[in-house]
Amino acid sequence: MSTATARKKKAAARKKNAAAGKKKAAVKGGNLAASFNKFKSFNGQLYTGVQIGRGHHWTYDKGDWKETKITPDLWEISYAVTKRRVGHAPEDSGAPVGTEYHWYILAHQTAKKLNANDYETKMTGLKFKLAHKRADKGKWSATGPTQRKHLVGFLKEFAAQLEKEPVPIEFEYADTVYKGEGVPVMRTCGKDICYELEVSLNNESLGIIQYRKSGWKMDLVKDQKLVDAIGKEILKWFE
Repeated sequence: MSTATARKKKAAARKKNAAAGKKKAAVKGGNLAASFNKFKSFNGQLYTGVQIGRGHHWTYDKGDWKETKITPDLWEISYAVTKRRVGHAPEDSGAPVGTEYHWYILAHQTAKKLNANDYETKMTGLKFKLAHKRADKGKWSATGPTQRKHLVGFLKEFAAQLEKEPVPIEFEYADTVYKGEGVPVMRTCGKDICYELEVSLNNESLGIIQYRKSGWKMDLVKDQKLVDAIGKEILKWFE
């Protein structure tokens, strides 16, 4: 075989592989879009979008947080910022550009003063979707009064959640005695166990612990052995 013929065959093979790769990516992107938009079921409730148990990881640009004290223990806050996905979304996946969401957030925020001008700030909690606006519709999925009705229902449910008997947690780890409780997130409770609980130990909120196939996880507690110890005590209570 001549050198020229060999080169032509290699070029043809590269072209064929490139075309196959593009086709495969297009099929994958279509599958992702179809998976995102198809109806799914959770405890009898139909939904679309991200599958239960999966999520996103974002970083936030330098934002603008303003707060005004309006009573001795109540502050008004406002916050505006651009958030950016860690990594990149697969092509043709997720909601179309222009889609909007209206969330209501219930969260613990802790702030530790580091110096005259800086605080270390952490926030953990829940966010509840009140409505969305599709990019091609131009209007919200629920009216203002309906969104308020949804919020009232969610807050009543959350208040009832707080009033239920919490899961007692007490153990010793790394020469420290930990004592506190886990408040089940009721929407994650099955017949025999709740898969997410808000944990507070030694009078400090640590955030939500999540039970996954790979074990117990907490976003802000980096010591996995401590997380496992908390999860172990929770499982004892549900047994």
